[in-house]
Amino acid sequence: MIPSLRRAVVLGTELRHDTSRMALLAALALSLTACATAPVSPPPLVPSDRGETTVYLVRHAEKATDNPSDPELSARGYARADSLATQLREAGINVILTSHFKRTILTAAPLARLRRVTPEVVSARGTTPAHIDSVVAAVRRNPGATILVVGHSNTIGRIAEALGGDKVGDLCDNEYSNLIVLAMPRAKPTRMLVESYGLPDSPGDGTCRPLRSR
Repeated sequence: MIPSLRRAVVLGTELRHDTSRMALLAALALSLTACATAPVSPPPLVPSDRGETTVYLVRHAEKATDNPSDPELSARGYARADSLATQLREAGINVILTSHFKRTILTAAPLARLRRVTPEVVSARGTTPAHIDSVVAAVRRNPGATILVVGHSNTIGRIAEALGGDKVGDLCDNEYSNLIVLAMPRAKPTRMLVESYGLPDSPGDGTCRPLRSR
């Protein structure tokens, strides 16, 4: 081949390769831009015209023994938290309330991620009655919402009662599967239902009567 012609062919090949690389880079840049500007789904809104507030109340899931003052969840507890998210994924939860303890926050975490809700932490560092009052006030600040409250064996029943539910009292030490549901229509009495979720509770010692048999 004539040298000048060979150089022309080589140059043409390099030009085509450069053009292909430029096209690839342009396509990649466009793709990255699209990903960067893709809208993020907003958290669910609380409807202002809904005539009823719905509250789901659960005790935190089973706790581990790693830190007596503020334990995380056990393997069984994490499984229960996942069960809660599965059971309530279609319930329309748009507000989540927990105490400041890890076990309540971790119990709510799977559903919070699923629903894109940032939980409101209601500190329980003061007295138990003060904490209950604060949770009740937080519920009442969200009329029309569908709310999950994750509390403790000595708070969940009292919160339900303060919101107009039936008298519950404290839960037994072995009780984790109760799902208390409050339907709170405006200007009408609260209706309460007790369901269950997740694994059955471990057997108790017989000294405490479980909630669903009271």
